Amino acid sequence: KDLAVLRIEAPAEKLQPLQVGDSSLLEVGRKVIAIGNPFGLDTTLTVGVVSALGREIDSVSRRKIRDVIQTDAAINPGNSGGPLLNSRGEVIGINSQIYSRSGGYMGLSFAIPINYAMDIARQLETKGFVERGWLGVGIQNLDPTLSKRFGLDRPTGALVGQVMPGSPAEAAGIEAGDVILSFDGKRVGSSPELTPMVAATPV
Repeated sequence: KDLAVLRIEAPAEKLQPLQVGDSSLLEVGRKVIAIGNPFGLDTTLTVGVVSALGREIDSVSRRKIRDVIQTDAAINPGNSGGPLLNSRGEVIGINSQIYSRSGGYMGLSFAIPINYAMDIARQLETKGFVERGWLGVGIQNLDPTLSKRFGLDRPTGALVGQVMPGSPAEAAGIEAGDVILSFDGKRVGSSPELTPMVAATPV
């Protein structure tokens, strides 16, 4: 509900678009800047850092939102849909949600990674709808104890706890108890990293 693809009838030289960054290059501790209209106060700018990456949160509709950016930049009602910028002024996220018991800022804010948002925009422009890759597994993280049981020197990858009948995973021979260490040539450091990799893969 925060984003739309629009056609703007205006000469290019009269537009000043923000530069789009690469959210995959983000690191915890990097400085970020949030711009929005909290409580109707136009073009408010707040500053913070990337507090965590790859978070999974519940949306207002109770659907899971995965791989979001957590920041301590102050975001309040009215910020949603505004840009989250890096220190070079590039958009690396879309301010989306806060965690709050009072309805106001409590230091936990979340943004959709710009790579994810741009992929959705491209699909809407070219196809008019969004497609997502699907593997068909239930996964969990490995703790140090589980890692040793699977012969790994440290917790890494995604442990398969369930394989859906008729899924691509079943067809490929993946079984419960397997550990997925890489996907499409990219290292899987933890189970939350696998979901966006699969979702971004063309059907």
